[in-house]
Amino acid sequence: MNVRRLIPTTAVAGAVALGLTALSACSTSDAADGSGGDKLKVTASFYPMQFLAERIGGEHVAVTSLTKPGVEPHDLELTPRQIGSISESDYVLYLKGIQPAVDDAVKQSGVRNTVDAATLTTLENHGSEVSGHDHAHEEEEHGHEGEEAHEEHSEGDGHNHGEEGGADPHIWLDPVKYAEVAKGVGKSLEKADPDHAADYKKNTEALVGELDKLNSAYASGLKNTATKTFITTHSAFGYLAERYGLTQQGIAGIDPEAEPTPARIQEIHTVAEKEKATTVFFETLASDRTAKTLAKDTGLKTDVLDPLEGITGKSQGADYIEVMESNLAALQKALGAK
Repeated sequence: MNVRRLIPTTAVAGAVALGLTALSACSTSDAADGSGGDKLKVTASFYPMQFLAERIGGEHVAVTSLTKPGVEPHDLELTPRQIGSISESDYVLYLKGIQPAVDDAVKQSGVRNTVDAATLTTLENHGSEVSGHDHAHEEEEHGHEGEEAHEEHSEGDGHNHGEEGGADPHIWLDPVKYAEVAKGVGKSLEKADPDHAADYKKNTEALVGELDKLNSAYASGLKNTATKTFITTHSAFGYLAERYGLTQQGIAGIDPEAEPTPARIQEIHTVAEKEKATTVFFETLASDRTAKTLAKDTGLKTDVLDPLEGITGKSQGADYIEVMESNLAALQKALGAK
């Protein structure tokens, strides 16, 4: 316990020291060339935002992510040092609705250039959307387990999906929506740092081109499949399912660490038989216990479908594009792509 208690104090001291060096660095460079030639200090909330900031900002930005690799983003708690670093940023890029701690800190930070990626595209509620009528029914049964359950196990069924009026925040898993967000981020960086606007524009166009290619690969790769249904322990793939005409069956109302109920196992078994689903997908940042239990009890295979909330050594690729390509291969295999 003592060790944990020490952390905030050292963090605060670190933040103060950092603040001082940052101040002196700024003042010297301002004095030297009058233009504040330092890089734009960007804070990103978690990996999908960090990827956009780094790719679009290029050499003109110094990006700090609040969520370290391997940390489940929904569970993030911020240290005083991190809260301080948000306030000292020139530009903050986050996605409202994924990380309550970040939403609160950003609101209180007073940073002028704060961008909520959720405002750069259209969010939908996948509680009753095209991610499958069975899924909608299952949301009804399992989705409303009280606010506390959602708070406590927010990584389970997929955060806001089943909640009243709550929109699904997983927009980055649809390359088309992610490209819309990229365009918005590019425009906002041009405004925040007009001196380098031409580079931000060029970098945005290059990234959007890559995302368009990724979208085409998904569209053609998932066009002809033996089944359209996939089962996942993390209901993060509603937008992806909708974009490519698939049905996501989430193991709703339980966190990835929890054992599914016998009734739910039976339900998944029935769905799998009816829809010829072959695979239960689990993610890289949570335990695979639920998926393995389900697979054992239903005779299904297991595989990884990465919701790309962080990149670690276990990720099937070094960045967003590579991991999305691995996800496509995993989906093609599970769905029996022809």
